[in-house]
Amino acid sequence: MDIQTRKIEFVQEFLKIESEDIINRLENILHKENKNSEKEVFEPMSIDELNKRIDKSLEDSKNGRLTKASDLKAKMEKWR
Repeated sequence: MDIQTRKIEFVQEFLKIESEDIINRLENILHKENKNSEKEVFEPMSIDELNKRIDKSLEDSKNGRLTKASDLKAKMEKWR
């Protein structure tokens, strides 16, 4: 299903809502998400910044400053 069809179906369902509380909550979600998306403007990093990050990552790896994927997964499971 394409995005336009999904939006139309969403609006149709929204128009059926009789609860002011539900409409308020949906409005709050919409406002919050719109604010968040404004902050998510993608700006690519420069080659210099990329190289600095690579150098730091290599240094961290050599010095044992790493997090195992299994440890990270276990930590993320606790977030649920």
